[in-house]
Order: sequence, then C-alpha cells, then structure tokens
Amino acid sequence: MYTTSRLARSHNGFRVDEQLQVITKMHVLLLKEPRDGETEPDPYIKELASHGHKATLIPVLSFKFVSLNTLSDMLFQPEKHGGLVFTSPRAVEAVKMCLEAEERREEWNSSVKDKWNTKSIYVVGKATAALVRNLGLNPLGEDTGTAEVLSRLIIEREDTNITPLFFPCGSIKREVLPTALRESGVPLETLTVYQTAEHPDLEKNLKNYFTEEGTPASVAFFSPSGVKFCLEVLRRLSGEHVTEIKFAAIGPTTQDAMTAEGLCVSCTAEKPTAEHLAVAMAKALQPQPL
Repeated sequence: MYTTSRLARSHNGFRVDEQLQVITKMHVLLLKEPRDGETEPDPYIKELASHGHKATLIPVLSFKFVSLNTLSDMLFQPEKHGGLVFTSPRAVEAVKMCLEAEERREEWNSSVKDKWNTKSIYVVGKATAALVRNLGLNPLGEDTGTAEVLSRLIIEREDTNITPLFFPCGSIKREVLPTALRESGVPLETLTVYQTAEHPDLEKNLKNYFTEEGTPASVAFFSPSGVKFCLEVLRRLSGEHVTEIKFAAIGPTTQDAMTAEGLCVSCTAEKPTAEHLAVAMAKALQPQPL
C-alpha cells in the first residue's frame, strides 16, 4: 500500500480512494503460461501479491511435441552421449512423455537414469531443474539463468573429445549455446522435440483483459517469442497509454528483444525467478516523489 498526494488514473490499473488518496493495488499482466498440474497459486502471482499487486497470467505460446519416437530411442541409449542439456521446461516435458508407458518407466528407473547420472545433466533455471529432478536426474547449472552463462559452464567442464552432449530443444531456440559450444570444440547433438506457435486465444484473452481491467500498470514478458506475438496487440489495445506502462523482462535475452522493438524496459529480473521479478516490478511501480 502506497500513499500519494496525486490522483492516479484508473485506466492504468490503479485503484484510488479519492478521499484518502491511497493506492491499494496495481494490476499487472504476466505474459506467460501457468505451470502445468499445480494446485498452488502460480509463484509469480503469489510473489507479486506479497508486494501488494494483483497479477493476471495470459498464455502466449502453444506447443506441439514432435519426434518423440526418436527422442525415446536416444534417451534409452545413454552410452551414445556425453550428457544432457535442457534449456526449457517443455523439453523436459517431452522426455516425461517418452516415459509414460509403464515398461519404459520401469526401465528408466531401474537402470537408464543411473547411467545418465554418471554424466553431466545441464539446465538453465530453477523451473527446468525441478522438472529434471522429478525424472530422477541430477541437474547442474540451475543458477546460470541464461544459455550464454550455461554455455560457459559447459565449456569449462567438458573436454572436446567427449561423445556429443544431447540437447532436446524447441523449434525457435536461439543459437547462442550451440554456436558457443561449436566454436569451443565441444560436440553437441540437437533434436527438435517441440514446435512453438502463438496461443490460439492470445488476442481474445488480451482484449478481454483490457475490457475488464483497463490498461495494466505493468506488463512482464518472459521470452522473445512473447514479445513477437504480443507487442502489436498490446500497443493497439493500450493506445496512447502505452507509454505509461512499466514494461518488465524476465532476463537479458527478453530485454534485448523488447529493446529491439523500441520498448522502454523499466526493469529486468536479476535472476529468472518469481521472487526476483516481483522485487524488480515492485520497485519500478513505486510512486515517484513529487
């Protein structure tokens, strides 16, 4: 709760008591998918609520899994690779799908996962690391935060004469990690296991949000794809008020994509976690002194 001597505009997500002039809550928009299968509130909503803000999630992307038979074959031949690399939760979900058959799951649990655990299992981010642990694997690098930093960790740890690291990935992955490893001579084999597209209800959901809540005080992007698919609609819906929105980025890669589109980025999370993003957004949303 903040006090201010100025009246805030209701269209910018503020709720103002005209007599007390107290801002009780700001509405913020998170352009991300809810975490699958969780009964608890999304951690981003929870963290922002702890700072006094009401957050709404709108899914931006849809995913289609592909090449699962090939992925399964490769997962059950760990001797052919020097380790695993995961840079997104969706890639780990593809692995999970390969283990749905009971006999496959039993084979994985009895021997295959242990063979992988003798090798390095590299990940970016805590969400991906948590899913990897659920598979019985031991992740490395969850605090790296970006593919750039993870690639440096891999290069420091791995020899150039290892069997290739196996990298299940999405169709629109950035080439930072593959390029860095290739230039350093660390062998890498990639396989596209999911295709990314715009969520079919994205524009409808955004229109409904603006109709019901007005222009949000802040909007957070979670990927360059989110910037690509959302920005034109956001600009159209917010009109002249777009300059009043505090735009937030989950990390430097997304920040770069936003800046490239001419957005003024108000804040970027120090690390790609709910806690760090909420702290950054709350700071950006603090009323400026008169």
